[in-house]
Amino acid sequence: MAFWRLPAKTLYVLPSLAFLASLLMMLTSAGPAPAQSLNDSTAIVSSTSTSVSYNSSTDSSSLFGLALPGSGIDSPLSSANRDLLLPEAPAPAALGSSSEHYNVSPAAQRHQPPFSRIGIGADVSPLGIGLKSAIVLDEFFDARLMGNLFVYNSGRFEIEGFNVNANLHLASAAASLDWYPFNSVWRLSPGLMFFNANQLSISTNIVPGTSFTLSGQTFYAASANPATGATPLAGSGVLGLHTNRPAVTLVGGFGKFIPRSNRHWSFPSEFGVAFTGAPSANVNASGWVCLDAQQTRCSNVGDAANPVTVEFNNALQSSLTQWRKDLGKVQVYPLFSYSVVYSFNIR
Repeated sequence: MAFWRLPAKTLYVLPSLAFLASLLMMLTSAGPAPAQSLNDSTAIVSSTSTSVSYNSSTDSSSLFGLALPGSGIDSPLSSANRDLLLPEAPAPAALGSSSEHYNVSPAAQRHQPPFSRIGIGADVSPLGIGLKSAIVLDEFFDARLMGNLFVYNSGRFEIEGFNVNANLHLASAAASLDWYPFNSVWRLSPGLMFFNANQLSISTNIVPGTSFTLSGQTFYAASANPATGATPLAGSGVLGLHTNRPAVTLVGGFGKFIPRSNRHWSFPSEFGVAFTGAPSANVNASGWVCLDAQQTRCSNVGDAANPVTVEFNNALQSSLTQWRKDLGKVQVYPLFSYSVVYSFNIR
């Protein structure tokens, strides 16, 4: 068969096969060559003859560390030379070894023993400035204790002839049980407000001659009169926000007061109500009141037998009844807050 009729790929492979055949014949027939230095080792391949020189420490039956079939001599790579050429594989780290460290601490800790972690925080709510503490009961429950306090005095100001001084006093304490259904971040917290002294108190001195209306009837504040002993009309009132004591609370929220992980800070929020009952309203008056602007029909409001006083007290009680009826529509006190809590382990 003529070579020019062979496929192109075959023509490329034939020179390589011829070279390998001559190389194998030379290696199997050649004996050990004289010892030479590594620098003198050469390999010369020509078109007419092929010679290979190599270090005497290398077996004649192998080339480049490969054993030839039937030589009966192992490859040099199977001895100590193999250790010099190939690096040792690193020993695997023992499972759970103390020398292995996390670059980042594990984010979650699924289970915390009861009473093992506590949180202390603060918030601002309609109850005032609050301090609270929480403790882990188990995976789904926390117990929480809260206290709130706020005091504000408006100072004296005048509204249509009334010199008014308002004082807001908020003080309360409560406890609740925080339940996280399915160990989620959503929370339902029933509780009890066992101390409640929240109230708004107002005191006023009415400018003499100022008119005001009670139950549709007009009255006038008396002017001071040493001859009759008349004194300006003054009044005070208290709006109580604690009809039901203790009061049941029910709130829901988002975020855990004590994270179920190694985190220290949490920012839970909540909203709900306290069933405090309708606010109470009480008013007391002192001084003199008149039925006319000329102040000819006046009486001391403490004189229950005087017709002017009787008329004034009836109108005042009628107004109080209407005010209390309006306040009766509000049976709950709003609760909502955003807290900042720091948690840590206690055992």
